[in-house]
Amino acid sequence: MKIMRSCGRYLLLLLVLFIQKGYVTAKAFTGTYGINYGRIADNIPSPHEVVTLLKASKIKNVRIYDADHSVLNAFSESGLDLVVGLPNGLVKEMSANADHALNWVKENVQAYFPKTHIVGIAVGNEVLGGGDLDLQEALYGAVKNIYKATQKLQLDDVVQISTAHSQAVFANSYPPSSCTFKEDVAQNMKKLLDLFSQMGSPFCLNAYPFLAYMGSPNEIDINYALFNPTDGIYDEKVGLHYDNMLDAQIDATYAALEDAGFKKMEVIVTETGWASHGDPNESAATPRNARTYNYNLRKRLAKRKGTPRRPNFILKAYIFALFNENSKPGPTSERNFGLYKPDGRISYNIGFPAQKSSSATSSLLSVKDFGGQQQQWWYVWVWSMCASVLFLFSRL
Repeated sequence: MKIMRSCGRYLLLLLVLFIQKGYVTAKAFTGTYGINYGRIADNIPSPHEVVTLLKASKIKNVRIYDADHSVLNAFSESGLDLVVGLPNGLVKEMSANADHALNWVKENVQAYFPKTHIVGIAVGNEVLGGGDLDLQEALYGAVKNIYKATQKLQLDDVVQISTAHSQAVFANSYPPSSCTFKEDVAQNMKKLLDLFSQMGSPFCLNAYPFLAYMGSPNEIDINYALFNPTDGIYDEKVGLHYDNMLDAQIDATYAALEDAGFKKMEVIVTETGWASHGDPNESAATPRNARTYNYNLRKRLAKRKGTPRRPNFILKAYIFALFNENSKPGPTSERNFGLYKPDGRISYNIGFPAQKSSSATSSLLSVKDFGGQQQQWWYVWVWSMCASVLFLFSRL
C-alpha cells in the first residue's frame, strides 16, 4: 500500500511538472484565420480604432512587424492574440548580444504580458534567401538568444518563437513533391529547423499565388491561383491531385522539410493575399481577382482541413493585409493588398454583411473566425490524468 501511495505521489508530481514546464509547447494560433496588421501608411486608423475593427470582424489572430508600444497598449485586454515582430534591422544586434535580446524581450513582451496577449515573436522576416549574407548568418543566433530570453523570463511556454520564409528559400517547387531547399540556404536553414524542432515551433511560410501567377502568366491558369474550379495539377511521383496553387505551395514546403529530415514539422502560412490594384504590367491585380482570392481562401480555411500531403495538419493562414499601405515602396500592387481602406470601409465585398463601428461611421466587415476556438485537447488530457491520479490517491 505504501508503494502504491508513493507511486501515486510520484506520478502526480510528474504530471504537474509536465504541465508547468516545457513539455506543452506554446501555440500562437487560435482557429484557422488571422490577419497581418502592417502600418507603413500615413492615413490608416489609430491602433485603438483597429482593435475595434478587429473585434467587430471577429478576427482574433493578428501579426505586426515590430513591437510598437502604442499598438501593444491598444491591444491590452482586447482578447486578441498578437504576434510581435523583431525587425530585420535588429537581428544582427540580437545575435551578437544576448543581454540586448533579454532587454528587448523585457521591454517589448514581458512589460505588456499578460494584459496584452502576446503569443509569439517573429524574429526577422524573409531573411534566408535574401541578399544580405551577414543577416542570414545572424538569424540563428538572434532566434536562439530571443528564445533563451523567454526562458529566463519564464515566457517560453506561452510565447512561440518563429521566423517567416519566402519562396526564395526553395530550389524548385514543381511538382510539389520535388521541392528542396536551395544549397546556399540549406546550412543556415538546417540549424534553424533543428532549433525550431526543439522549441515545437512551426515552419512559417509567406505564400503568394498572386506573385507566382504574375511571374508566369502564360504557364499558370489564373483559376488555379484563385481557387476557382479547374483541372489543377497531378503530382505523379506521389499520386496527389491539387485543385489550387496555395495547397501545392504548402505541400512543396512539406516536401522540402521532409527532405531535410523534419517530416513532423507543421507549416503555417504567415502571409498570403492578392493585390486589388497594380501597375499596367500587373494586370492580374484587380478588385475582382482580389475579392475572388480572399473570398475563396476564407471558404478553404472554413473547411478546417489539411493539404493533400498532410491531411491531418489543418491549414492556418494570416491574410496580408489588414489595410492598403500608401507609404510602401515598390510597385503599385505593394500598396494595395488591404482588405480595408483607410476609413475602415472594406476594399471589396468578400461575401459578408457590413456593420457600423460602435465608435465611428466607418463600415466594418463582419467576418467570423471560421476556426473558432480550438480546444486544447492536450491540456484536457493532462488535467484529466491529474484528476484520475488524485482520485486514486485519495482511495489508497
